[in-house]
Amino acid sequence: MVPAVHAPTPSNGSAGPAGEAGTFAESVSFSYGRRLALRELSLRLDSGVTGLLGPNGAGKTTLLNILATASRPERGKVVVAGHDTGTVAGRLAARRLLGFLPQEFELMGSERVAWNVQYAAWAHGVVESACAAAAARALGVVGLTDRANNRARTLSGGMRQRLGIACAIAHRPAVLLLDEPTAGLDPDQRVRMRSYLESVAGETTVLVSTHLVEDLAMIASRVAVLIDGRIGFVGSLEDFEAVGRESGGAADRFASPLEASYRALVAGGGSEA
Repeated sequence: MVPAVHAPTPSNGSAGPAGEAGTFAESVSFSYGRRLALRELSLRLDSGVTGLLGPNGAGKTTLLNILATASRPERGKVVVAGHDTGTVAGRLAARRLLGFLPQEFELMGSERVAWNVQYAAWAHGVVESACAAAAARALGVVGLTDRANNRARTLSGGMRQRLGIACAIAHRPAVLLLDEPTAGLDPDQRVRMRSYLESVAGETTVLVSTHLVEDLAMIASRVAVLIDGRIGFVGSLEDFEAVGRESGGAADRFASPLEASYRALVAGGGSEA
């Protein structure tokens, strides 16, 4: 059973302490020792799906961790759903409105699949009486309804990934951050994921980090490319695809138009948005 403790109802996140609405990073820097991972990075996220691309080591996971309040920037400002994460109150309020799937996450292996999702919903402010229904809905989205009573430790790698997604979306977050969400999913489950993201895009701010460039054609309205800790491109999917055509890379028969655009941006160090 979910612990008999009632978490506070989350606020609507319409405005932060300074009256700033929305979700954005402004002049954010972060380093690991002497290595600068993010360099004066600024990015504003609107409702809908933004795809985040970049080479390994470009800073994608670092950015997601900072937006999710799992890490704090050394410099700069981060506002999530209108809440300034530079304050304790802002971080707590933002976390209730966030759904986050990191690349590596822990599950309660000895507990049932459904209980894992119920607990995730409760931890994000869903009242106890509604947690079972929230979990059932989320498990339906990821196709794990038939595994609801299984122990989480019995799941395959792909099923475990789907359970992580269910935990991230059970409370219907206002801001959803997904780090390589389709890793380990079969084609049918990737289609399910795209369908879900399309269904919530109108009312949810979604940032999806992925190496599968072609996934963006199905789910994203905007694309951001992170290069060496900076935003090298941000714009519509159409503008992103135009980069490949203008660079001549679209003529490469081994690369799709979107892949050609990505390669051109990385090779050129980015372009002005």
